[in-house]
Amino acid sequence: MRRLRALVLILFGAGFAVKILWWVAIAVLILWLIGFVARPKGSSGRWYRW
Repeated sequence: MRRLRALVLILFGAGFAVKILWWVAIAVLILWLIGFVARPKGSSGRWYRW
């Protein structure tokens, strides 16, 4: 019974972490798209500095 409870906690924690990572990935994608669309027209096509 104790192993089952540990397994449920591990799976719940992993599922929660994956859900948070999905939200972070969506937020980063939106920010990237905003930066891509709002880049200055005079640049050489790159809006970042690297």
